[in-house]
Amino acid sequence: MLTVHHLRVSQSERIVWLCEELGLDYVLKIYDRRADNRLAPDEYKALHPMGIAPVITDGDLVLGESGAICDYICGRYGDGRLTPKPEDPDFADHLFWFHWSNGTFMATLMMQLVLGANGDSNPASPFVADRSRRGWEMIEARLGEAPFFGGRNLTTADIMMVYCVTTSRAFRGTALDGYPNLKAYLQRIGERPAYARAMAKAEPGMTPMLG
Repeated sequence: MLTVHHLRVSQSERIVWLCEELGLDYVLKIYDRRADNRLAPDEYKALHPMGIAPVITDGDLVLGESGAICDYICGRYGDGRLTPKPEDPDFADHLFWFHWSNGTFMATLMMQLVLGANGDSNPASPFVADRSRRGWEMIEARLGEAPFFGGRNLTTADIMMVYCVTTSRAFRGTALDGYPNLKAYLQRIGERPAYARAMAKAEPGMTPMLG
């Protein structure tokens, strides 16, 4: 049985949303963050050698890493949905945003988070700040060109990207002023029944950060 192990306020919300979009039968196990340091509890860390979210189990399989989990679930249970085929004109754009999400953008946001309040004294800070600025500008430009990151339709590129521009902001307080295309996109995402169901299940009591 496919089980999604969801750590509250983490990237594993993506996997809950993916399962809801695909209409899958799955088990959801929710883990609260520790009160003292807001990190994952020991029970969650024991699931996978990296000790971070997301993690799924499926029979004897234990799998981590958002992109790998998306590919696994879509490949095994998705019947070709949410992943454009190579002949689809959106194929390359879908691949770019799917991989750019964690490979570049989330990595940059994490660098900013680690630098924190003392970032100005770090010689790496201007590089990270510029990289972040260019990332947000790319997002705004993309959503002025297409209704979804992957192109004409919602794909796993959106499953990956939405966390970066919503719940992830809870850790850094980023405002979306000056990004009208992104704001309009997030309103469209919020209107999707599968997204609403996923967030209600994964983050009960928390208002999704869609604006």
